[in-house]
Amino acid sequence: MGFMNLKDQIQLKLQQLNGAEKLIAINVACFVIPLFLKTLFFLFALPFDTFLGLFELSSDWSVFIFKPWSLITYSFLHNGVFHLFWNMYLLYFSSRLILNLFPVKTFYNIYFLGVIVGGLTFLLSFSIFPVFQNSSPVMVGASAGVMAVLIFMATYSPEYTIQLFLFSIKLWYLGLAFVLIDVIQIPSGNAGGHLAHIGGAILGYYYAKKLIQGTDIGTAFERWVDRWVDLFRKKPILKTVYRNKSNNAKKNVSKHKDDLQQNIDAILDKISDSGYESLTKEEKDLLFKAGKK
Repeated sequence: MGFMNLKDQIQLKLQQLNGAEKLIAINVACFVIPLFLKTLFFLFALPFDTFLGLFELSSDWSVFIFKPWSLITYSFLHNGVFHLFWNMYLLYFSSRLILNLFPVKTFYNIYFLGVIVGGLTFLLSFSIFPVFQNSSPVMVGASAGVMAVLIFMATYSPEYTIQLFLFSIKLWYLGLAFVLIDVIQIPSGNAGGHLAHIGGAILGYYYAKKLIQGTDIGTAFERWVDRWVDLFRKKPILKTVYRNKSNNAKKNVSKHKDDLQQNIDAILDKISDSGYESLTKEEKDLLFKAGKK
């Protein structure tokens, strides 16, 4: 009985998480579960590293083509507790900003496109740069996706100010600092990883610039994901529905949604022109409520 209550409580907690928090929870689970699997593999004398390698992103194209899913799965694996912690901390910070302005699907588009572009940057780097000859490491970590989200927000709302210890700093300064740190660390080790971070940052910057111009480059990716999800989604049982002769209630709901969307669009235009800090408290509250839906 106690176990069932605990299970129900966990399910309730998970249902209350927003999209970014669920993604963080999945990353934590993907770090913890392999620790137990490693023990199981050890007891049965099975090659755990070979199993884990199925999900790591190899820098060797001849290996990658036989496990293309690793272009996504590598982002759910981490090298250690601190690697996981800092990635999830930055993801949580960045997601709180973005989900106040955009629906969760936009957040997912930016994050996973950043993961993909970062992974491709890693692969291409080992094919292009001579320094990587005779080297074929693997890559894990969510950093490229995290960088995509952070740089997206730094580009979309550059004047937004955050409190960093005792100092106030504009978001675009923080984003620029992260990119420069990656650039100067390339010769110091994990060069492929730092280049992947830069690839994710470029995606986030380009996504924001195109969105400001009115084009959402994540739409095609979102449709592609939806098609795959639909393949595994349980088909609903069709029921007979009797139409209410009075459509006034439906018209009122539709009009309310249209008015709300117009207000949101006007606020987003204001952010683009003058930055997040130019919003009134009422406008910020409206964005926050809309981001929760």
